[in-house]
Amino acid sequence: MGNEHFEIRDKRRFREDTIRDEDTKIHEEKTHAHHQKEQAGKIQEKAEKIEAERPEDEEAPIPEVTFSSFIFSLARSAFMHLGEEPHPETGKVEISLPLAKETINIISILEEKTRGNLTPEEDQLIKNMLFALRMKYVEVATKKSK
Repeated sequence: MGNEHFEIRDKRRFREDTIRDEDTKIHEEKTHAHHQKEQAGKIQEKAEKIEAERPEDEEAPIPEVTFSSFIFSLARSAFMHLGEEPHPETGKVEISLPLAKETINIISILEEKTRGNLTPEEDQLIKNMLFALRMKYVEVATKKSK
């Protein structure tokens, strides 16, 4: 046997003592997700601590604004101008037909511009609010003109 030469090549993509690229990515994603979860937990703890330290007479945070809550807010403003509710700052019941009419018109414009893009519940809500506001407006305007 003469000068025979054997060459051994490892054709594997990685050595046994190293981590493959995709394993590294998975590990990084898990680490990142764990970090995000820890951060969310810390933020939640801070929010709970702030809430617990808030004086009882202080108002709670404002809830999320949705289309329905926005319509309710506008309608409440219009009802306030129609004398159904006292003004939040003065506590007095004041009637202002021009301001009520303007708010009713804004809700009407929203109904027109959002037609076909609302859920059935939102569509019914805006129709009901407009009907109630218009009826109340006519009632108050009639009483005021007498």
